[in-house]
Amino acid sequence: MMEKADSAQKLYTRMRLWEFPDQYVIEPTDGSCGSSLSVSRVDGSMKLIDELPQSSSIRVPKIRTIFGVIGLLKLLAGCYLIVITDCDCVGSYLGHPLFRISSLKVFPCDRSVDSSSVEQKKMEAEFSGLLNVAEKTSGLFFSYDTNLTLSTQRLHALGDESRLLPLWRQAEPRFLWNNYLLEVLIDNKLDPYLLPVIQGSFQNFQAAIGKDIVDVTLIARRCTRRTGTRLWRRGADSDGYVANFVESEQIIQLNGFTASFVQIRGSIPLLWEQIVDLTYKPKFELVKLEESPRVADRHFLDLRKKYGAVLVIDLVNTHGGEGYLSEKFANAMEQVTGDDVRYLHFDFHQICGHVHFERLSILYEQISDFLDKNGYMLVNEKGEKMKEQLGVVRTNCIDCLDRTNVTQSMIARKILESQLRRLGIFGAEETISSHPNLDDSFKIIWANHGDDISTQYSGTPALKGDFVRYGQRTIQGVLKDGWNALLRYYLNNFVDGTKQDSIDLLQGHYIVSVSRDMTPTTQKGGLEAIASFPLALSLVMAGFFFAALSLRQARYDIRHLFFSILWAGLSIAIAGFVRANGRIFCNRPRLHKPRS
Repeated sequence: MMEKADSAQKLYTRMRLWEFPDQYVIEPTDGSCGSSLSVSRVDGSMKLIDELPQSSSIRVPKIRTIFGVIGLLKLLAGCYLIVITDCDCVGSYLGHPLFRISSLKVFPCDRSVDSSSVEQKKMEAEFSGLLNVAEKTSGLFFSYDTNLTLSTQRLHALGDESRLLPLWRQAEPRFLWNNYLLEVLIDNKLDPYLLPVIQGSFQNFQAAIGKDIVDVTLIARRCTRRTGTRLWRRGADSDGYVANFVESEQIIQLNGFTASFVQIRGSIPLLWEQIVDLTYKPKFELVKLEESPRVADRHFLDLRKKYGAVLVIDLVNTHGGEGYLSEKFANAMEQVTGDDVRYLHFDFHQICGHVHFERLSILYEQISDFLDKNGYMLVNEKGEKMKEQLGVVRTNCIDCLDRTNVTQSMIARKILESQLRRLGIFGAEETISSHPNLDDSFKIIWANHGDDISTQYSGTPALKGDFVRYGQRTIQGVLKDGWNALLRYYLNNFVDGTKQDSIDLLQGHYIVSVSRDMTPTTQKGGLEAIASFPLALSLVMAGFFFAALSLRQARYDIRHLFFSILWAGLSIAIAGFVRANGRIFCNRPRLHKPRS
């Protein structure tokens, strides 16, 4: 084992994984002279070795190139090693290469399962099957040279001693996607293998403004404290951590200057949920309403510590279920607002409708004083801090996706214009719109940014993305929104339950333990054993098809009118049954016990 972490030692950037019968060996091949890492295929135990094991000529080990170790996950009887098998360099972050993971691979260290009971083997197979979902996780990024979990302002504030620490020790835990998976490697002091990974988005472009070249980067960091999928993770937990919490940072580099502006989004910080029941928009349910002020207070106490002053922009409707939720949010905020926390409700749909998003200028007029006061971070060509961001705008709608992204892009546009004026690139009245290349590129990165965050939470690109991308609503955009809304409905009801289980395993929100009560999986009987959404949908569609066919023949034979009514009735009855028994047909998570 490494007795002491070498603070000056770099992460291994390229490795070779050997698959021996009894162990995996990860050998650095980037020119460094470090020891190889051996991982037992029986129990996942680790040790450093200086020489590769001897292999017989009969069983030649498989060899593959890998680009990093994500971590190790312990399940019921086995461990699972997760590594990066392919990645793409997608740009640079503050001068350092940044990579997107394009392929993950899970290697089982589960030989001990052979001696387990039949029930343990069955449960292990179910849990390990969730890791197949994990291999498809999107939006994962890493850098071998710099800490992606920290904003530019926080990186600049690091002391000299902190800068010498390994990247994982500098990292902000809530944005470290593989935080839980790295625990075993951390315990074994394997610093050169400890690769911090974030989930989110990365976009970058360069544009000419006269003789000057401006470099614009947009990066998103998803919080792991209450991560999950759209309808399965809502609101806050008892500690005040909220679903779909994302930090978005826009960075510009120009003539040696660096400017950074951070915004955040996150679910309404109350204890609320939507139970998946096959309705298009399940009913909003507030849980422990009396706890709302305390939960909101904890949430904003954390934000004030991290970001300073907070401006809360609530974009939800004032009527229906959204209105009820917004009313309770506003009530809770009455006990939280003060000199450093301000709450503003802006009914996006009532004011902007579905096409008049230019009316967001009304919102900007109400928040411009906050933006002017709390500003952005600015560093000159000598690395000296000239200006600091003192507060943050926190935007939410219901999903914190579509309305939120349109609003955040508007705010980011105004800030970028302010920064370019400060640096002498723009005149007093000059705007981004007067520079087509800059304008087009800016719209594209924010549209892509919104699509990435939306895909990770809801399974589809963002709605209203055509306005962000083109500056106006289009017929194609409206039709695409309709399709994506239907796709969200399907994914949220019939796919995301399993995906949520996978996320909870990877993040350590559910820890598999032999000491836990192991209740065998309930055997479904009767209708539930054969019920499935595709079957129900097929029956409904077939019923309406035969009803339409019979109706066409009704003018020739009155009996066909009877059959058309019969088929239509059967279709409606099946649809009604599916609605009433939504839980049978929905894809429900199997994990219920939280991490202790």
